[in-house]
Amino acid sequence: MAASEQLLLSIEDLAVSFDGFRAVDGVNLYVDEGELRVIIGPNGAGKTALLDLICGKTRATEGSILFRNKQLRGMSENQIVHAGVGRKFQAPSIYESLSVFENLELTYPKGRNVLGSLFFRRTEEVANRIQATADMVGLGDRLNDLAGLLSHGQKQWLEIAMLLIQEPELLMLDEPVAGMSQAERDQTATLLNRITQDRSVIIIEHDMKFVEQIANRVTVLDQGKVLAEGSIERIKKDERVIERYLGH
Repeated sequence: MAASEQLLLSIEDLAVSFDGFRAVDGVNLYVDEGELRVIIGPNGAGKTALLDLICGKTRATEGSILFRNKQLRGMSENQIVHAGVGRKFQAPSIYESLSVFENLELTYPKGRNVLGSLFFRRTEEVANRIQATADMVGLGDRLNDLAGLLSHGQKQWLEIAMLLIQEPELLMLDEPVAGMSQAERDQTATLLNRITQDRSVIIIEHDMKFVEQIANRVTVLDQGKVLAEGSIERIKKDERVIERYLGH
C-alpha cells in the first residue's frame, strides 16, 4: 500500500503461531487518523488475537506493526501504551471500591508510574481534566459515586474514560456494548463517533446493528486471515461474508 500522510497504523504480513496453529495468518491492516474501524468475524477468527499482537500482550511470529512509523513489534506493553496505544478488554477492569473520580485520578498519566506517583499532586489542572473526561462519557455527575454502584454500561464508559484521560492516539475496544441495554448502546455509539474526532478507534464487535451505527470501515477476519474489507454496505452484500459469517 502506498504511504499516506493520514496513515496511523500499518500492519503487514502479521502472523502468530501457537503450537503450529496460526491464530493470525498474514494479516494486512491499514488504519487512518480519525478512523473508526470495526473488526468482525466468527468465533476463533483471530480478532482478539490481532488486538493482543498490536498492544504487545502477545508477541508476533512474523510481520510488521508500524504505529506512526514506529515499529511496535518487540516493544513491551507499557512502551506501547506510552507510544499512544490504549486497549480495553471485554470485561470492565475498574476499581469498584474507589469513586469514579479516584479511578480517573489513578490512571492520570503523571500518576501511573512509581516516580510519577511520588510527585503527583491533585492540582486544578488534574481536576479539570478529570471532569472534562467524565463529561465526555456521560459520567460528569457521578464523580463522587463508587464505581461499583454504576450500571454495567456506565462501568464500560468509565473504563473508556480511564483510557481517554491518558490521551491515546489509537484506542482499541473489545465488544464494548456486550450486555448493555439498547439505550446504553445508542449512547455508546454517540460517544465513539465523538471521540474519533481526536483519535482512531479499532473495535471488535458482533452486534451488526451497532456496527452499522458506528463503522467508517469494516474488516472481516476468518481463520486468521482478512476475508473482506470495505464499507458496511459492501460487507453486507459480500457473498463470502454472508456464507462464512452473516448467514449464521
